[in-house]
Amino acid sequence: MLLFPNCKINIGLRVVARRADGYHDIETWMVPARGLCDIVEIVHAPGDGAEFVSSGLAVDCPPEKNLCLRAYRALHERFPIGGVRIHLHKIVPMGAGLGGGSADAAFVVKGLSELFGLNLSRKCMEELCAGIGSDTAFFVANRPALATGRGEILEPVDFSLRGKRLLIVKPAESVSTAEAYAGIAPRRPLLECLNAPVDRWRETVRNDFEPVVFRAHPQLERLRNEMYRRGAVYASMTGSGAAVYGIFDGGAPIDSDFGNVFVYQEDMV
Repeated sequence: MLLFPNCKINIGLRVVARRADGYHDIETWMVPARGLCDIVEIVHAPGDGAEFVSSGLAVDCPPEKNLCLRAYRALHERFPIGGVRIHLHKIVPMGAGLGGGSADAAFVVKGLSELFGLNLSRKCMEELCAGIGSDTAFFVANRPALATGRGEILEPVDFSLRGKRLLIVKPAESVSTAEAYAGIAPRRPLLECLNAPVDRWRETVRNDFEPVVFRAHPQLERLRNEMYRRGAVYASMTGSGAAVYGIFDGGAPIDSDFGNVFVYQEDMV
């Protein structure tokens, strides 16, 4: 079984409150970037348990801590599934705020449900994924949603970016989630700001991580400003960084030469 876990961007990200469990309640609009994907292969294997291998970009954690294996263990503890071999080919950059690892885990949950004939409901898979990672549940339905709580409470929204073009740039540097959360203070709700036209989001739709991360990584602020210089109607860092995206009007060519950095673009639907 071959799976293609795509990544996401965050349009606005408000840190609403610090929780008693050490996490933060957030509010963000998450939108899939469907063409930028990892590749996951899952096949039956003898015995009981999961063998994991990876290729492509170097994965920044020991194999036994990879979210693909956490996803397998989450299902194995609750359902009668057998042994598998999981091969992850990593393409989505890490330390970027694009949710690549979360997507890998969610697609493994969906893939195992199909491979072993579990026929799990979306709600069941979202609950399992919420225990794996804060934004992992988003990739079960894999559609635009307003995410609250730790990112696991999802509400579909009607906003559309159809006809726009997305450009993502990820420099060599990365940003850890812990670094991004340092010094964050709560802000007012996001949804009312999203109701404005996209070309007004620059004034009100903010990623609360940007001031903290930009101080430590000024290149990311320069990238965001360069997106505006090249004609973006809205630009922002996604998640806790270090990827920066711009939303452009469709039809016009985009100057996507940013030097020797990761660059990706797609038409939004």
